[in-house]
Amino acid sequence: QVQLVESGGGLVQTGGSLRLSCAASGRTFRSYGMGWFRQVPGKEREFVAAITWNGSSSYYADSVRGRFTISRDNAKLTVYLQMSLLKPEDTAVYYCAAKRSVVTSRAAREYEFWGQGTQVTVSS
Repeated sequence: QVQLVESGGGLVQTGGSLRLSCAASGRTFRSYGMGWFRQVPGKEREFVAAITWNGSSSYYADSVRGRFTISRDNAKLTVYLQMSLLKPEDTAVYYCAAKRSVVTSRAAREYEFWGQGTQVTVSS
């Protein structure tokens, strides 16, 4: 069992940066694939980025590639999402998710554990 708590969301202007953090409980975090997703009202949860258990590989949605960076610190049981060059269309609730596998996925249905979400609002 893994519990996830996101932090770092907030209000930022277009072109600004934010770093989201996802703190996990449980040493099994170190063997889990991790992902970030986002959701706006009325739409399905959208894949943003994912990282393998040891951080050796990462994957991004086309809409954020080159602007966002996912990373993890297994010693601190934390995964990060560094977001730069933010756009109004990045406004959403961002969720951290854990998958009981060393590999990752772009499909939200494959993640077993989810955080409560953190709001990111980008003003134009």
